[in-house]
Amino acid sequence: MRFMTSAASRLSRRQLIGGLAATGAAVALGSASLASGAVTPGKGRKGGTEQARDGDAVRVELPAPTGRHPVGMTELHLVDQGRKERWGPGDRELMVSVWYPARQGADGASAPYMRAGAAAAFGAGAARILRIEPGAVDWAGFTTHAREGADVAPGLRPRPVVLYSPGMYNERTLDTDAVAELASRGYVVVTVDPTYEAHAVEFPDGRVVEASSEIGKIESVAERNKTVLEVRVADVRFVLDRLEALARGDNPDAGRRRLPGGLGAALDMGRVGMFGHSLGGMTTAEAMRLDRRIRAGVDLDGPLGYDWADPDLLLPVAHSGLDRPFLLMGAWLDTKSERLPHTHEHSPSWRALWQNSTGWKRDLWTRTAEHNSFTDYEIVLPALAERLTLPEGLRKQMIGTVDPARFSASRRAYLTAFFDRHLRGLHRPLLDGPSPRHPDVAFIG
Repeated sequence: MRFMTSAASRLSRRQLIGGLAATGAAVALGSASLASGAVTPGKGRKGGTEQARDGDAVRVELPAPTGRHPVGMTELHLVDQGRKERWGPGDRELMVSVWYPARQGADGASAPYMRAGAAAAFGAGAARILRIEPGAVDWAGFTTHAREGADVAPGLRPRPVVLYSPGMYNERTLDTDAVAELASRGYVVVTVDPTYEAHAVEFPDGRVVEASSEIGKIESVAERNKTVLEVRVADVRFVLDRLEALARGDNPDAGRRRLPGGLGAALDMGRVGMFGHSLGGMTTAEAMRLDRRIRAGVDLDGPLGYDWADPDLLLPVAHSGLDRPFLLMGAWLDTKSERLPHTHEHSPSWRALWQNSTGWKRDLWTRTAEHNSFTDYEIVLPALAERLTLPEGLRKQMIGTVDPARFSASRRAYLTAFFDRHLRGLHRPLLDGPSPRHPDVAFIG
């Protein structure tokens, strides 16, 4: 997530590509996640903040996943040999995290929300934009409810694989809440960092690669988004290649580090889905257009145009449509002249995809949400606000007025139901129409 140094109230939704985005020279503020509810020091709750043991920095505890599996996490360092890095030297390098059902009672350290080096870069920008003291939040110390490096649950048959792509300038951690939930329900979820675009990506050797200033120098919004999107789609296809290698028994990690036992055997590469927020939703749709290995996708409030305020600059996928299942979940869309519900009835790019698609589709809308309600920010900001003084208007600008706990639970539920239906073949009535358990979510089609 990228934050600009001007007041939040002056930001337009057009600037909110991947988070609270910036114009000009901006300070990058990364993703975070936090459960809503009581915010009192201590542990043992579904969500909240706690005092860091080594000082007074605020730590955040994510809501515990609700599935029957404990969750494990491991990282992969992938190098796309021969593909030159667009924004820096050498070949394209990626960091991905793999979240999966883990063995009951697995030992090991709690999986970090962010690595320390990336968190340091993240926290420096956050302190300036949130107008808090440096070190006031322990971004690396958030509780994820996952064990790092734990072995895969024994006897686990191959499971569907779901990829996650974050919004522009964001890290792969931005939706740890939903990612861990899916893993607890039996999915293997792979989150992909956009190197040199995310404000900070940390590699196993300790290198921290920060966002390239070259991206911001591309003056045309459409050209900037097109260039970044092309890199991301290539990343997704490369990650799928490496996951197929892992499923065959190879170790794709560049350092050949030991991987959790049973990880490759747990991957069912014949059942692959993907979801993403904002630019990540755009990436999901375009990757599906170009790569039929992705059988189902979800776009969380991502426009399907290179410049979402210009209806003439649509992505190729909006023109071609999709013949596989696709779910749209939106909030609001700011055009050059007005603010509209982000649905296929109002958004030119979503309307084009809707009309041109022959596959299963749904369009869900939440009136009281905002762009970042579809990320961990829906739960991090309210909890931080109970312990820290944040800039006036920031919370409403980013996440609207929807109830944080209720909507976060709804988003997890719809994502799970969608992938259950289209990757597992399980009928989920939740997708058939409005539910009283999820009153914030309206069915548009």
